[in-house]
Amino acid sequence: MIKKFFFVSLLCTSVLFSAFSQQKITKYIDPANMDQSVKPGDDFYRYANGNWMKHNAIPASKTRWGSFDVLREEASKAMKSLLEDAAANTTKNRIMQMTGDFYASGMDSMAIEKLGYTPIKGELIRIGALTSLSEIVNEIATLRTRGLATPLFGFSVGQDAKRVTEYIPQFGQGGTTLPDRDYYLKNDPRFEKIRTEYLFFITDMFALTGVDKTTAQQNAALILALETKIANAQLSRVEMRDPQKLYNKFLVDDFSKTTPHLDWRSLMQKMGVAGQDSIIVSSPAFLRFADSLLPATPVSTWKTYLQWYIIKNSANSLSNDFVQRNFQFNKILSGQKEIVPRWQRMSALIDGSLGDLLGQLYVNTYFNPAAKQRMIELVDNLQKTFAERINNLDWMSKETKERAIMKLSAFGKKIAYTDKWKTYDGLIITRDNLLENVRRAAVWSYNDRIRRLGKPVDKTEWNFTPPTVNASYNPIKNEITFPAGILQFPFFDFKADDAVNYGGIAAVIGHEMTHGFDDQGRQFDADGNLKDWWTEADANLFKAKADKVVEQYNGFTILDTLHVNGKLTLGENIADLGGLSMAYAAFKKTPQGKSNKKIDGFTPDQRFFLGWAQVWRQNALPEFAAQLILTDPHSPGEFRTNGTVIHMDAFYKAFNVKEGDKLFVPEDKRIKIW
Repeated sequence: MIKKFFFVSLLCTSVLFSAFSQQKITKYIDPANMDQSVKPGDDFYRYANGNWMKHNAIPASKTRWGSFDVLREEASKAMKSLLEDAAANTTKNRIMQMTGDFYASGMDSMAIEKLGYTPIKGELIRIGALTSLSEIVNEIATLRTRGLATPLFGFSVGQDAKRVTEYIPQFGQGGTTLPDRDYYLKNDPRFEKIRTEYLFFITDMFALTGVDKTTAQQNAALILALETKIANAQLSRVEMRDPQKLYNKFLVDDFSKTTPHLDWRSLMQKMGVAGQDSIIVSSPAFLRFADSLLPATPVSTWKTYLQWYIIKNSANSLSNDFVQRNFQFNKILSGQKEIVPRWQRMSALIDGSLGDLLGQLYVNTYFNPAAKQRMIELVDNLQKTFAERINNLDWMSKETKERAIMKLSAFGKKIAYTDKWKTYDGLIITRDNLLENVRRAAVWSYNDRIRRLGKPVDKTEWNFTPPTVNASYNPIKNEITFPAGILQFPFFDFKADDAVNYGGIAAVIGHEMTHGFDDQGRQFDADGNLKDWWTEADANLFKAKADKVVEQYNGFTILDTLHVNGKLTLGENIADLGGLSMAYAAFKKTPQGKSNKKIDGFTPDQRFFLGWAQVWRQNALPEFAAQLILTDPHSPGEFRTNGTVIHMDAFYKAFNVKEGDKLFVPEDKRIKIW
C-alpha cells in the first residue's frame, strides 16, 4: 500500500502493544546494555546500545529485533489471551462473539486444510470466463466492493486537502505486487534474483490451484511483464512526498475524457459511489497510462492478472501449502527464517479487521487511565515549549511566526484510545470460514469509507487501534495521535525519572508536533488545508536548512554500500531533530533538568540522551534492512540516534565530545531548524 502524504507516523510498522502492569525494571538506563568501550563521540548509538545488540539476536520468526519488537511480542501474547477467552466464552456479548468467532475460524487449521483452495475456486472460474475488455474493467471495479482485491489503481475516500470539511473520492497509482517500483526496474543482482524468485512464486501459486506447470509458467511471465510496465509509470516514493503534486482535482466527466476506456462515473457507480461530481487524482499521468494499457494488453492477460490478485490476496487465509509458499517468497524479500505462529498472525489480523472491538477488550483489561492524564500534561508542556522556540527563531519573520503559533495552538490531540468506538453494525462473523470473515470485514470497511461521502468530516476518527505502539501527525486534520500502546518503557514509565521520559515519550511528542512544520506538514494551515501561509523569504530559508538535512542523511550508508535516501526520509529526520531539541528544552524546565545529580553514574543530561538512544536500538536482517532503505520514510535507528544528537550543543557538553571524534560537527555547521 502506498503511504499517503497526509499521514506521517513515528514508525514504519506496528501492530504493537502496551501491557500497563508495571514492568520490573531495575535500571531505566542500564550500563549492561551499553558498550562503554565505544566513545560516545565516535558512535553514540553503539555506546548506548552495543551490548544489548550483541546479546539480543533476531528471533527466527522476525525480520528485526528492537525496543518496538519486544513490545510486539507482549502485544501478541496479551491479544492471544483476550481472543482465547472470547472464543471460549459461552455467554457472549457481541464484542466477545465477533472477536472470538473470528479467532476460532483462524485457529481451526483442520477445517482450513480440508477446504484447500475451494474458497477462491469460484472466483477464479468466474474471472476465467470473462471475454471482453468491458468485462475486465467492470471486474477491476467490482472486486473492491466484494473485499477481494484492489487491482490496477488505488482508490480511497478521504478529506479534500483544500476543502478539509468535505470528503471526496480519491484515485491513485497501484497495480503492482513487489514492495517498490525499483524491484521491477533496477538491474543489479539483488533485484534480478528477486524477480526470478517472483516468477517461481507465481508459478507455484497457480499450480496450487490446479493449473498445469507450463501454463503456470506462462502466467508468471505475463504478470511480471505487465507489472513491470505498470511500475515504470508509477511516481517514485520521493515524488509522492510532494502534497502539491499529488493534489489534482477534476470534474469526473472531464477526467473521463482523458481516459477513453475508464469512464470514472460509471466505474464509481459500480464501486458503490454515487452523486459525486469531482475526484482527486494523485497521479493523472499514471491513470492515463493505465487507460492506454487496457486495450494494448490482451483480455487473456488481464484475466490472468486478476486471478493472480485473487490468489495472492487470499493466500494467507487458505490451506497451509498456500501459506507456506507465500512465506517462502517473503523470506526472499525480508530474510525471515521462520513463519510467525498462526495464533500470532490471527491476533494481528483481528486487530486490523475489528480493531475497535478488540481494542475495547484491551482497554478494559490493561489500560491505566492515569497514563492518559500524564500524557495530556506532557503534550501541553511540549506545546508551550514549541511556541517559545518558534518565537525565539532567528531565521523566521514575525508574520510567519504568528501563523505558525496559530497552527500550533490549533493542534487536535488524541491520546490513548477513541471516545467513539466503531460498532461494525451489519458485519457478520462466523466460526467456520476464515476467508469469508476476512472478506466480510474488508467489505464492511470499504462500505464504511463510502458511507462518509456527503457527510460532515468525522474528526473523532482514529488511524490506530489502542494496542498500537506508534504515534502520528495528520496535517489534513492538524492533529497528533498517541495510542495507548506507546505509553510504556522505554518510551514512558510512571516510575522513571524525567530524563528518561523526556528522552523517550516527550521526544516522540515533539517529533509529531514537528511534523506539522516539516517539509510536507508546513504546507498545511491551521485548519488542515493545503495552503501556503509562509512568506517567500521564510520558505526559502527553511528549504535551505532542509537541503542540509538531505545532504547529511544522503551520506549515511548501511550494509557497506546502501545509502539512506535523504529526500525520502527528510520529513522524519526533521521531526527527529525538532522533537529531540524540543524535548530537551522542556526537560530543562524540570527539577531534574536543572540539577546535576547523577543516577546510576549518569548525569541528568546524559540520561536524557541515553533515553533517546535506547528507543531506537535494534538488530535487523540484511535483506529487511535493504528493503527498508527503498520503502521506509524513516532512517535506520542508528542514524535516527546519531544523526540527531550531533546537532545539539548539549550533547557535546554532556559527553565531552571534541574535535577529532567521529561524530563531531563544528558548531557553525550544526543544523537548527525548530
